[in-house]
Amino acid sequence: MLVSGRVACAPEAAKTQFVAEYNAGGAVFRAMNHYLLAFDLDGTLIDSVPDLTNSLNQVLREHGYGPLTRQEVAPMVGDGVPVLVGRAFAARGGSPGEAAEALPRYIKIYEANAINETRPYPGVPETLRELRRRGYRTGVCTNKLQQATMTVLQGLGLADLFDAVAGGDRYPVRKPDPGHLTGLIRELGGTVERAAMIGDSENDAAAAHAAPVPLVLMRYGYARTAPETLGADAVLDDFGELPQALQRLGLTP
Repeated sequence: MLVSGRVACAPEAAKTQFVAEYNAGGAVFRAMNHYLLAFDLDGTLIDSVPDLTNSLNQVLREHGYGPLTRQEVAPMVGDGVPVLVGRAFAARGGSPGEAAEALPRYIKIYEANAINETRPYPGVPETLRELRRRGYRTGVCTNKLQQATMTVLQGLGLADLFDAVAGGDRYPVRKPDPGHLTGLIRELGGTVERAAMIGDSENDAAAAHAAPVPLVLMRYGYARTAPETLGADAVLDDFGELPQALQRLGLTP
């Protein structure tokens, strides 16, 4: 499946957190000679719904509301923490004001419990290592808050598999705004001609198309619509299929 009709948008200036050690003096040269893969986190690399659900339910309970199921929470994920908490309260009859008041408490609870049940999807660590062995550079482009993102990546032993991490509060904008994605690419010295977005959701698709960069989606994630309808270059059932899919699409270092 090929993507067509992409519209370029001007990138947004931003700073990105670097998590892997490399020769800073040669960073731009290396980046320009490598292919950059920008990965979404929740629903792409990790299944975080169990811990998100538990944290939301604790806050809801403190405000007198009943719990949510994991199936209810999954389609709420992907638009950032304020939206997530707002959707959770709305689903139980709560008001936007209550959700806003509960937001700091939710963040505190979640960050303290972010890896209790969260796990990488099958094959994720091994595939990331293989991609880096083949010469790809890798970064995370997620709407999850930066601190929570680093907590998860470090706690699951994934942090050293990425050259940079751009959480949802690292920039003036976040996905679906393409500035989130292009900012990460630019900070790593790359270009949209030598980068691709790997995700699972509508926001990942919108950011990739507007950047514009090629798009690979995972079918197992948290999208609210069928991934096949989002204009991806490839839709995969298994993360381990990614190296071969990139090879078939000609997206190689």
